Amino acid sequence: MAKPLIHPNWDKPRAGITDGFSLEMTAKDEASLRDAAPLIPAETPVAITYLPGEEVAARVAATVAVRELGFEPMPHFSARRITSEDDFEGYLKAVVEQAGVRRCFIVAGDPPEPQGPYFDTMALIETGAFERAGITAIGIGGHPEGHPNMSVDQCWQVLETKVRAIEARGMAPLVVTQFGFDPDAFLAWLKELRARGIDCPVRIGVPGPAGIKRLLAFAARCGVGASASVMKKYGVSIGNLLGTAGPDRLVDAFAAGLGDEHGRVRLHFYPFGGMVKTVEWIRDYNAKHGI
Repeated sequence: MAKPLIHPNWDKPRAGITDGFSLEMTAKDEASLRDAAPLIPAETPVAITYLPGEEVAARVAATVAVRELGFEPMPHFSARRITSEDDFEGYLKAVVEQAGVRRCFIVAGDPPEPQGPYFDTMALIETGAFERAGITAIGIGGHPEGHPNMSVDQCWQVLETKVRAIEARGMAPLVVTQFGFDPDAFLAWLKELRARGIDCPVRIGVPGPAGIKRLLAFAARCGVGASASVMKKYGVSIGNLLGTAGPDRLVDAFAAGLGDEHGRVRLHFYPFGGMVKTVEWIRDYNAKHGI
């Protein structure tokens, strides 16, 4: 039996570090995605987040728009924000039927207590709903700089458990990491991931170009390390919060540092400064590096 595909471009030779990148958006970013679409390669994976206060219809519409624009939608499911079994399976059914979704991403979500029957992502996996709906790949989070609510050992144990559970149900696991600013932390984490026998594809989270204050605010909100020394390595002085910053040094470091020992790796962009700015940055980076 053939293994389920993460995405067709995983098996294509990579022309450069940004080749085969993916993007993240919210339901409110649909118009921005349409504006950016001419600069985005066909079949690019686009993740649609599951934020509080959004209508299900808006998430479904955004997912449909991703498909209609020629990209590959990957909607998020936030376990603790799902209020009922009908809420979960209704949303899954809608995106599968209306947008041809075959890949989903699951997170536990921020609420300390569940708003419905699902405490964590394993609870979603164990329903069997994804494979029944024809989903072929499930994305899960990776935390190279640690998790605010788990120890390092717990992070690895949870990740390994989810990878094996997804594989046991006939789907392909994909790890998508939180964004970060320290390439050394990511490269070391990838080596340990492979040493632990986890060989599934990984997407490294990269912040798109944005105002420095905005980047630091997102870092604080998400528990991402942003010490003065790390930000200096990234090319930002915390003492000077004016202006914007792009991930040039970070992506350069990945281009130079990633090797066979890190396994299958691609980049996942979080467009904090806007979808258009992010894809323009990718275009300009490629042009500068002859990609």
